[in-house]
Amino acid sequence: MEEKEFTITAFSENSIGLLNRITIIFTRRHLNIESLTVSESAIHGIFKFTIVINTTQTLIEKVVKQLEKIVDVLRAYYLCTEEIIYQEIALYKVPTEALTQSTEIEGLIRKHNARILEVTNEYTVIEKTGHKDETQQLFDDMKGFGVLQFTRSGRIAITKATRERLSEYLVKLDTEKPRVQI
Repeated sequence: MEEKEFTITAFSENSIGLLNRITIIFTRRHLNIESLTVSESAIHGIFKFTIVINTTQTLIEKVVKQLEKIVDVLRAYYLCTEEIIYQEIALYKVPTEALTQSTEIEGLIRKHNARILEVTNEYTVIEKTGHKDETQQLFDDMKGFGVLQFTRSGRIAITKATRERLSEYLVKLDTEKPRVQI
């Protein structure tokens, strides 16, 4: 079966050790996590894990089922790249001298729709948002100018569907919850 890129979204409460329990599921199956981002979701007290892996359809289904067995995980889903809108952020630190001695870096910043965040006498910090290949391309284009530091975040993603699946799940739970009569 063919491997492809999947984005897993898992919702949970904030609890100690949860990240370790989640990563063990991938380790047991010899799956490499390509990207991992954790942040608070739109629902107060609920956190969203965004995990990117390359695997098969069969294995992704098993992984998501295992994730949902973790007590602190409320719900987990997997999505194909076509079902999400996603971005990453990258920061590049270059010597300010390289920026002031040539217009090439300025041209690259414009070409790649990046922006300058900070300028000091020693360095300039540039920010680029986009997909991994776009942020990598800017890095490759700026290598000749002596990039001092480079870092890229993990993926952040939202579904193309109108509502977050967790919201639908919580509404369903609330309507199915038996009412206690006194």
